[in-house]
Amino acid sequence: MSSAGPVERGLLGARKKKGTLVAALIDPEDFTADAASKVAQRVQELGASLILIGGSTIADQAHLDEVVTRIHHDITLPIVLFPGNVTGISQHANAILFSSLLNSTNTYFIIGAQAIGSIQVMKTKLEAIPMGYLVFGDQSTTGFVGQVRAIPLDKPSIAVMYAMAAHYLGMRTLYLEAGSGSNKTISHEVIAAVRAYYPGLLIVGGGVTGPEAAKSISKAGADIIVIGNLLEKEGYEAKLAAIVKAIK
Repeated sequence: MSSAGPVERGLLGARKKKGTLVAALIDPEDFTADAASKVAQRVQELGASLILIGGSTIADQAHLDEVVTRIHHDITLPIVLFPGNVTGISQHANAILFSSLLNSTNTYFIIGAQAIGSIQVMKTKLEAIPMGYLVFGDQSTTGFVGQVRAIPLDKPSIAVMYAMAAHYLGMRTLYLEAGSGSNKTISHEVIAAVRAYYPGLLIVGGGVTGPEAAKSISKAGADIIVIGNLLEKEGYEAKLAAIVKAIK
């Protein structure tokens, strides 16, 4: 099993110092390279700890490379790929969440895409962070594209079973996802139940648009909260600043 690289160790260290961290998720499908860079620079100023680059429907790898290169030039935060498929890999990032969509009904998203993409990850020398990925609810693009058997938002015991499977399979990171564009967040009860058993880095995303939701997720035990769709809305800066403040 691979050991933690510098980006992963840096996140673990930052979590101990700062408390729950904020990750800004930028989908290249929704931004030009210039616009993505401006958002990345602004969220760095507002207190985010890392930039995630990814999406469920990335098709243009040349544009992905352009976005990652531009952001990498303009900020100092780590840039971590969060690919929904093999088209989401760029050699210009610092690391990649090498994830398995554990509750997909299609083995392609559990291990097939990972096998295909592994050679490219090795050749680009990207730091790979092994991650289990769980999708809750049934109202998101992520769930539709990933063909998931969604975990009900009110069933903590099911989430715990998957979390422990991820742990025993050596996945040092676990992502609980309400889904891109979801209007619901992962509940405090689910996060707390998973946190009680899962010892690795716990990431929570989907539907987080304000400080109260972020504070609840932080108190439940999340190590990293992902903010995505909010960044595409006018005036996101004030809400993001409030979220960062709430979880400190």
